[in-house]
Amino acid sequence: MNRRDFLVTCGALTIAPNGLWAQPSVSSPADRWLQFRGSPSLTGVSSTTIAPAPKLAWAWEGGEAFDSSAAIADGVVYVGTATGELIAVGLADGKLRWRYKAGEAIGESSPTVAGGRVFIGDLIGVVHAVNAADGKPLWTFKTQSEIKSSPVVVGELLLMGSYDGKLYGLDAATGKQAWTYATENYVHGTPCIVNGVAHFAGCDEVFHAVDAKTGKERLATSATAYAGASVAMVNGVAYFGTFDNQVLALDLASRKVVWRYEHPDRKFPFYSSAAVVDGTVVLGGRDRMVHALDARTGKLRWTYMTRARIDSSPAIAAGRVYVGSNDGRLYALDLASGKVVWEHDEGAALTASPALASGRLVIGSTAGRLLCFG
Repeated sequence: MNRRDFLVTCGALTIAPNGLWAQPSVSSPADRWLQFRGSPSLTGVSSTTIAPAPKLAWAWEGGEAFDSSAAIADGVVYVGTATGELIAVGLADGKLRWRYKAGEAIGESSPTVAGGRVFIGDLIGVVHAVNAADGKPLWTFKTQSEIKSSPVVVGELLLMGSYDGKLYGLDAATGKQAWTYATENYVHGTPCIVNGVAHFAGCDEVFHAVDAKTGKERLATSATAYAGASVAMVNGVAYFGTFDNQVLALDLASRKVVWRYEHPDRKFPFYSSAAVVDGTVVLGGRDRMVHALDARTGKLRWTYMTRARIDSSPAIAAGRVYVGSNDGRLYALDLASGKVVWEHDEGAALTASPALASGRLVIGSTAGRLLCFG
């Protein structure tokens, strides 16, 4: 049977209409953004409010590209660099607190903060855990290939994907392997955690649901195409874009694609991960546009055309969409209309995604500047 077309439910999974998969939209608390996309459900939404015309509060010169997106906790910004360092910078003043040398480079893997620890993966396939207060190393774990997935902490376990085709469950305190879950291609996306289950659309064209505690498969069904984006989930529906130029809404109760969106004219992949709030799905495309869709029907609400492709994943707060573009600009768009309400021209591609907390926005550029607006 072709993996694109199969649908298999494994184990004793029972899905009630308002049961296991039902989950309200989750916003990251106003004072922190602890991981990639803000919260384990990866909705990209913050409870904070950013100033209508934010000013550049500080810029930290890192010297090399930032593809990693920031995490913010207890007034400290954590982010990985292309030189292979995990750095900690004060949110208020932009001053370096500490730097930890990981591998040769850190790519798109973005840190997560939990239990006084910071976790991140590097491009030589190592997961790192350091002390959040001083950057002192705690443990490392070696996978068999590069890591671009971002870690997520679920209870006592750290979940992390690798290009060796596996999703790992590691003890967050010790780094000891608890389980692995094997797929048929890279695990690029960050797992979306809802009700103790990890969800991701794999590079094997399969949508996976895995018990976060045991690593046992709960569900495997066609993702219809190769997917590099992470999944956002609200009310039992997973939203994600694919390299087949489509955005999908996959209902986990029926295990069916309830809608597909494809721009009528511009056929380009979606690499940006979706943000979902108030019945609206927003994501960037390699067609240079930001797309806003009705979460229930998939109907297009608006698009906004930038000057280059968008791999940055949008973040949403107080009715505004914040997203970077490879055209070197950071945009704030009105969620309802898609109109630009503010922009900053950095002059270097912004492939990382914004982090929002305490009235501030943090994003790194490919020219090596970590920017903070507020």
